[in-house]
Amino acid sequence: MNTPLSRRSVLLGGAAVGAGAAVGGLLPGTSALAVPKIRPGRIAYPFTLGVASGDPSPDGVVLWTRLAVDPLAEDGFGGLTASKYDVEFQVAEDLNFSRVVRRGTKHARRDGGYAIHVELTGLPSGAEYYYRFRIDEHISPVGRTLTAPAAGSNVSALTMAIASCSNFSAGYFTAYKHLAAEMPDIVLHLGDYIYEGAGGTGARRHSGGKEIKTLADYRTRYAQYKTDPDLQLAHAAAPWASVPDDHEVENNYAGDISENAADPVEYFRQRRSWAYQAYYENMPFRRATTPRGLEMQLFRRIGWGNLATFHMMDTRQFRSDQACGDGWRAGCDERLDAKRTITGDRQERWLLEGLHKHSATWDILGQQVFFSQRDRVVGAVDEYGMDSWDGYVASRERIMAGFGGRGAANPVVLTGDVHVHYASDIKADFRDPASRTLGVELVTTSITSGGNGSETTATGNNQLAENPHIKLYNSRRGYILATAEREQLRADFKVVPYVTTQGAPLETRASFVVEAGNPGLQRA
Repeated sequence: MNTPLSRRSVLLGGAAVGAGAAVGGLLPGTSALAVPKIRPGRIAYPFTLGVASGDPSPDGVVLWTRLAVDPLAEDGFGGLTASKYDVEFQVAEDLNFSRVVRRGTKHARRDGGYAIHVELTGLPSGAEYYYRFRIDEHISPVGRTLTAPAAGSNVSALTMAIASCSNFSAGYFTAYKHLAAEMPDIVLHLGDYIYEGAGGTGARRHSGGKEIKTLADYRTRYAQYKTDPDLQLAHAAAPWASVPDDHEVENNYAGDISENAADPVEYFRQRRSWAYQAYYENMPFRRATTPRGLEMQLFRRIGWGNLATFHMMDTRQFRSDQACGDGWRAGCDERLDAKRTITGDRQERWLLEGLHKHSATWDILGQQVFFSQRDRVVGAVDEYGMDSWDGYVASRERIMAGFGGRGAANPVVLTGDVHVHYASDIKADFRDPASRTLGVELVTTSITSGGNGSETTATGNNQLAENPHIKLYNSRRGYILATAEREQLRADFKVVPYVTTQGAPLETRASFVVEAGNPGLQRA
């Protein structure tokens, strides 16, 4: 289903014109929307944050844009003042927009941060489309998107890019540019899309120079990230399926418990609700994901014919507080408490029910924090990270009960968070290397977080020595490109050598294959 790379240069043309070209946002050779004459009082170019699509279904997909003429305006409204703006959209089967299949108008409202979500339905399944927006004489860049294959239909291959952890202040988003060039069928973003901290000590500076806490703060921080041209390319290249981790709100928060013990619960709840609202406004989500009060419906499924089912998870909103005060801990019995949960009861039941249905070859769990056991210290003393599934052992065991047997035959857990590429076998008993392998975990490194990184570290060598189920450790920046087929799934761990300056080349650091019906990683 991949589109030839030659189309990429055409897709990127609209993004390259920038805010100074009102009609120039129309791609060369494309048929024009009826462009009105420029008149006094019209707003400046408003598509400075790009376009996006997401959460594809067999008959539709969500299209997104957000208007901003001054993206870093401190009030979070992007330099706009009206109560609403009418935004036209077009969806076509071709880049020239000569075969338009959908068109309409949506209102970008002030109380929604001037974002719009177009939830398309009634389209053919497994099809490729192009979309764009217009307001007044201004035309947006063009995005490429896909509808998912029909439920149960035969699908021969699926290409997915897996990314997480893009700290604007830590470096340049070159990896997103390379990801866009892959033209995947879907991008899975597993959290830390923005960072809430002050930043400013790395390659670039966060706007405002402070930790964000209000709705206006969060809106402005998203706007700063979305002005990045490489992130815009990654959004325009393919539909995304996204879940947040902690930095979209606050580092290592758990449920409605702040990392900062001095913060009153009601204050943090308000901050979390503002953060969720801004996250929804800035991502291509369906209406079902709209925040309601304190909660946001983030866990959901996306089917891809009979080849794959994506179980997109939320390990932050409903979790118990981290055991033993968080951090890395040895001898923490609290982490073994059967009552502790990282998913909440309702999501756990939802996930296990989905795994037991086993409706596709590959069951892919898109989630945030390290799933496999990971002992950081060599020797008799065990030390585990309390923010990961190691801090919620019973919760992990309950999910693993859905792997194999009558459950998912080929589970693949996808993870972000740790700024390192890992590949791991999921063992029935992590303490016994000879125990049955139930599935695999593929952990993507960061886009920028952690700076340039390195090939090997003492920590990495220790973890490989102490955890024989872990087959790869690489702390460069990058992403994973995975291709699922009927017989196997291949994962290529892509890296760039630096992010603190621009123009880094792309390399494949390691590749693994998992055979359908034979869980376990094999070097490609």
